Amino acid sequence: MLPELIPARMVNEFCYCPRLFHLEWVQREWADNFDTDDGHWQHRVVDGVKGHKGLSGGESNGDRPFRVATSVDLSSQRYGLVGKMDLLEVTSDGVAIPVDYKRGSAPNIPEGAYLPERVQLAVQGLLLRDNGYECTHGELYFAESRDRVRIEFTDELIDFTLKQIERLREVAKADRVPPPLVDSKKCPRCSLVGICLPDETNLLAGGQTARTRRLIASNPNSRPLYVTEQGAMVSKSKGRTTIKRKGEILHSVRLIDVAQLCVFGNVQISTQAMREFFKRDIPVMWFSYGGWFSGIGHGMPSKNVVLRLDQANVAQVGRVEVAREMVAAKIRNSRTMVMRNASPRPAQVVAELKRLAAQAAETTEVESLLGTEGAAARAYFGVFGSMLRSADGSDQFDFTGRNRRPPRDPVNAMLSLCYSLLTKDCVAATLAVGFDPYLGFYHRPKFGKPALALDLMEEFRPLIAESVVLRCVNNGIVRWIDFVAHPRGVSLTKEGRRAVISAYERRMNETLTHPVFGYQISYRRALELQARMLAAVLKGELDRYQGLVTR
Repeated sequence: MLPELIPARMVNEFCYCPRLFHLEWVQREWADNFDTDDGHWQHRVVDGVKGHKGLSGGESNGDRPFRVATSVDLSSQRYGLVGKMDLLEVTSDGVAIPVDYKRGSAPNIPEGAYLPERVQLAVQGLLLRDNGYECTHGELYFAESRDRVRIEFTDELIDFTLKQIERLREVAKADRVPPPLVDSKKCPRCSLVGICLPDETNLLAGGQTARTRRLIASNPNSRPLYVTEQGAMVSKSKGRTTIKRKGEILHSVRLIDVAQLCVFGNVQISTQAMREFFKRDIPVMWFSYGGWFSGIGHGMPSKNVVLRLDQANVAQVGRVEVAREMVAAKIRNSRTMVMRNASPRPAQVVAELKRLAAQAAETTEVESLLGTEGAAARAYFGVFGSMLRSADGSDQFDFTGRNRRPPRDPVNAMLSLCYSLLTKDCVAATLAVGFDPYLGFYHRPKFGKPALALDLMEEFRPLIAESVVLRCVNNGIVRWIDFVAHPRGVSLTKEGRRAVISAYERRMNETLTHPVFGYQISYRRALELQARMLAAVLKGELDRYQGLVTR
């Protein structure tokens, strides 16, 4: 249900881009970039309430009414609007002049400012008029050039503004999100471009044939922080995350550089650090000492409840067309792994995986898809051992098949750890998009099972987890001494676990050429990109989900 009062800023956003308005106001999405951070800084001088008591007192000269006030809140039931004026000036004869602060320089155009800014100022004029003030014009103050530009509230501008408000409400009530702008110069500097994905969405929806621009960073600046030292304490100090053990500082990193906190075994986290992580939307991931992904903590869930409602409705019945794309992509990626790494190349298995991938892509029932995936896994892991070549030429890393809980050989121990790491990254990706990671379309919901994260993980298993294990063995990153055998199975030592985690993180930061969009992107970013494409399918923007398959 649409709230009764719409903020004046949202009318600006709608005029700039209806899709941006829908993302911010209806779906409650938000992201900062340099422009928004700079805007917050420029507004610091007017963000505090000064110079007024309601709208009748404040700074005065004797019995005269106030002349200047900052951060003035007004609302109007008539127009269904609410707004905060950065600065409000009242002349001696009672004329109110709203002044809106903007970053940057005044544009050199006849109108004095771009249309969205003029509309936002006109909304403030409407609010003032409806609250009994005479208001004939407003002003825009541009912080960089220090110019004040006068905007007349003409009948034409007011009429246009009222029509924008009416259209805004129609768009907000509609079931479908507005389409992205096509090849627009507005997109590159939009803070929500990584959520909107305009070029990618247009390409997959058939509305764009030009080259897809990479408008998002190929790799996020922040990284997961792993703490494996038993008895360590994670705390916060002056904008940094600090890891101590018995009073000794083991490591310190800036909070802005932390994407996740991953703790293994008996590691403590201070309340202050937890609160700061949640404030910054940094998830905290808990693992057992042996590497079993056992839990996650995060701040308030995404405000995009509409997406979770769509997800819940689909999860009730499953969505085989999405599931089969994920499984078919996994099988094709497994086939690529065999073709690149198996020696000698098993032609029969390669042909079988190709057949099973095609069969998965045509499956109409989830039960049949499970059987197809199982057959593909048996064929793939049947030759996985031929891809392993120990750096010293020994056969210490023989692999005869997949086993787990606990793993009974070194290769399976590494596979289990890498699958746990990939699971937590898929959970983080689904949470970042606004999904519930426990409601899946292929893996059926089960207590404690992040079904949607496991769905998303399917196509990335060969590309990330299994690729890391091959690299660890074939490049000598782990050795036989990095494992401990016990009556129930085999586990990694502390040094071995660190080596595998480091190899996993290097793989996540490596870039690939996206097979559909054609630009360079890291595997870490690709996880989030696929999750957002899945969200676009649920919201009806895209007809089908397309799995990521490397060439």
